[in-house]
Amino acid sequence: MQIDDHIPRQWPHWLSSLAAFVLTKRGWRVEGAFINQKKAILAVAPHTTNWDFFIGLFVVFSLRLKLNFFGKHTIFVQPLGYIIKKFGGIPIKRSKAHGVVTSIVEKIKQADELVLALAPEGTRSPIFPWKTGFLHIAREAEIPIQLISLDYRTKIIRFGPVILKVENIDEQMQTIYTFYDNVCPKYPEKCITRPQ
Repeated sequence: MQIDDHIPRQWPHWLSSLAAFVLTKRGWRVEGAFINQKKAILAVAPHTTNWDFFIGLFVVFSLRLKLNFFGKHTIFVQPLGYIIKKFGGIPIKRSKAHGVVTSIVEKIKQADELVLALAPEGTRSPIFPWKTGFLHIAREAEIPIQLISLDYRTKIIRFGPVILKVENIDEQMQTIYTFYDNVCPKYPEKCITRPQ
């Protein structure tokens, strides 16, 4: 996959080659075009298992992407916390959701480049409706969102449509549900994209 020069990059080439080899051997492939922006949100779903994180990590290594992501503040204890931060982890306290949105928006605005990957559902458990914090962040920081899916049936990581500007959160959430509706997660019963 071709990655534009504007995209924040890191990780050594040997790690990129190794990660790409492992993904290929496991039958996974990447399709679509990666967003050409220095600042963006990557909405990665469905998220039903911890394996999603590791597959995503191998994609990040293979494409040498420099990303940030949210994590429960409880996992940032040393020495693991140091490693998670090196991987781009940002600790959050979920009980203070609105403060998180504000602080992330400020961090994005202050940064020269910052690509934030997150799971729209906000949990591996079945949930509907999904969290909308990422849309609020994108709207307030005035950055686009790219939808990325992990399909365990086809073993395709798809870089999907881009929401250039968040205007109507309710309407755009319906577009997001529609995109993920035909994606098969590791545990399909844990992914809910429509009212039950």
